[in-house]
Amino acid sequence: MDGKVRANIKPGALVKIVQKHHQKTGELTEGIVKNLLTSAPHHHRGIKVRLDTGEIGRVQEIVEEDF
Repeated sequence: MDGKVRANIKPGALVKIVQKHHQKTGELTEGIVKNLLTSAPHHHRGIKVRLDTGEIGRVQEIVEEDF
């Protein structure tokens, strides 16, 4: 699923994000979405989220949805 569309991402979903300090390397961090920080319906670099670990980044890939 596309991490650039807010409607595709819900709290509890397993996602891979890129944190700001990893944007140049593209290193991804996997985790569970705690809440969504981007209010726009879509964002060209990915929807910004906070993981349950407190890490913040933009969603690059949705691994699993928990509905």
